[in-house]
Order: sequence, then C-alpha cells, then structure tokens
Amino acid sequence: MTRAVPGQDPEEGPEPWRPGLPISFRSPATGEEAPSWPLFATDLGRALGASGISAVGRSILRAAPAGDGHPVLVIPGLTAGDRSTRVLRQVLRHRGYRAHGWHLGRNLGPTPQVVRGVPARVAELAERYGRTVSIVGWSLGGLYARDAARRRPDAVRGVITLGSPVRLTHPVQTRAAGLYLAVASRHVPTTDLPPPEAALPPLPVPCTSVFSPWDGIVAWRACLEPPGEQAESVAVLGSHFGLGMHPAALWVVADRLALAEGRWRPFSPPPALRWLYPTPAPPNATVEAPSTGPRPATAAG
Repeated sequence: MTRAVPGQDPEEGPEPWRPGLPISFRSPATGEEAPSWPLFATDLGRALGASGISAVGRSILRAAPAGDGHPVLVIPGLTAGDRSTRVLRQVLRHRGYRAHGWHLGRNLGPTPQVVRGVPARVAELAERYGRTVSIVGWSLGGLYARDAARRRPDAVRGVITLGSPVRLTHPVQTRAAGLYLAVASRHVPTTDLPPPEAALPPLPVPCTSVFSPWDGIVAWRACLEPPGEQAESVAVLGSHFGLGMHPAALWVVADRLALAEGRWRPFSPPPALRWLYPTPAPPNATVEAPSTGPRPATAAG
C-alpha cells in the first residue's frame, strides 16, 4: 500500500465542485490553492525544454520493462488531440504494446461524441485483440479513463493518469477551468455526467496517478489518488504540458503496464533514477518547495 501525504484524509473534505455549479460556489478551503503564477507562466516553456530531455531519455527508456503486447488506449488532455500523445504512444510501441490514440479529434470536454466514443473505443480494442485494455489518460483525459474503467471493468486492465485532477474539489485547483467552461455549451447536460471523482469509491481496477509538484496547470494535491490495495500516486519532476514526454513519467507508465494481471505492486524506481521522483511536501507546505532527496518515489503524496 502506498504512503499518504501527512495530514491528507481522503475520507474527509469539503463538498467537491461539479459541472453546473458556478466557480464561486464556495470559498476555496485550505489545500485547494491554485498552482502558483510562476509555475503557470513557465509550464509550457518547461515542457518545451523537456522535449530535449525526452530525446535523451529514450536511451534510458530502452531499459524500461518490456510489454506483453496488450492494447493500450491513450487519451489526450483538454483541447489536445492524438498528435499530443504521439511521443508517448511511440515509446509504448517500442516497448511492445499495441498503443492507440482515441480517434475522437480535439478533446473539448465531455461532448456527446466523447461520452459515447471513449467506452466504444475501449470495447472496440478489447474485442479486436481479445484482451483487456490499459488506459493512459493525460489531464482531463484521465477522468475519461477512470469513467471508462467504472463502466467496463471487465474490459479494462488498469488506468494510469498523468496530471489528472482525480481529486479536484474546487475549480480554482486547475488553471484550465476557464477554458473548460468556455466550451461547456458543447457538453452533454450536467445531469448526464457522472459524479465528481472525489465523491466516488475507489476504481475497480489498478490505478496509478502520476503528478508533478511543479505542475503549473493542475494543483498537485488535486491529483492525489487515495492509497489502496491497488491504487497509488507517483510524483515526478516535470511540467503539466511535458508529462507525456518526460522520461520519468514514461518510465512509470512502462513499469505499470508491464505488471501481470492480478499481480499489482506499488511503483519503485530504479536506484539510478530515484532523483527524478521527489517526495512532495506535506499539505501545509508551499508547493514550490517539495523535497527532492533521493528517497523512494512512490507516494500518494
């Protein structure tokens, strides 16, 4: 079982926000702060810088666990499409997986096409290969991945999310809230959406939430998966826009996908790479100053 952030109790907390409620539905509580402006302003630039790191990191990733050929569905974040996940899918194919994009165009939120299309894509891949499907979701895509796993646990092998607000309780915890609301007219009625993830029970399949204390878009505390028998959160160095290209995150994805079905265990990084996996600060500390010592990286904070 993974370790919880000191003072973080997933069983207690304020009422979570859900689509349909105004952003100002209540004042943010302690721990519901937005990513700092410096992190937000530099996130894209740090991601572009990490693209060079990912090129170097490909040599490192050749040592990552090899896959067993099962299908993997990769879902992009808000306003992004399959092009944004190309590097991630290429890495997974090189490790031996049948990695696929979602084929639903740009992610503009829970439109009717998305609400119908993601479960249908999971079912299609499961039927095509005769095997359960792993789902990797980036940011908002991770919430679709979790919903698909709840709908079709028989077809889903596991879920990995990258910078996804799996425990978002207030819209200020994501700098993308305004963009999400700007395209809300395209979404299905709020009554057709599932409850917020923060209000739902644990997933019925193994899940790993990969997050960064330096995420400038989604507050890292909103990404923490409550620890469980097959649930964990793993902190990495990186930016929100760079998570799908950063070697630390890609290693976690490859490592988690390589686990045999029914034999889940918490993530443990190779000793030589532990510096890439910080232990986040406790909830009452500043986000900008997590510990970066070479300690075990697996942490539900």
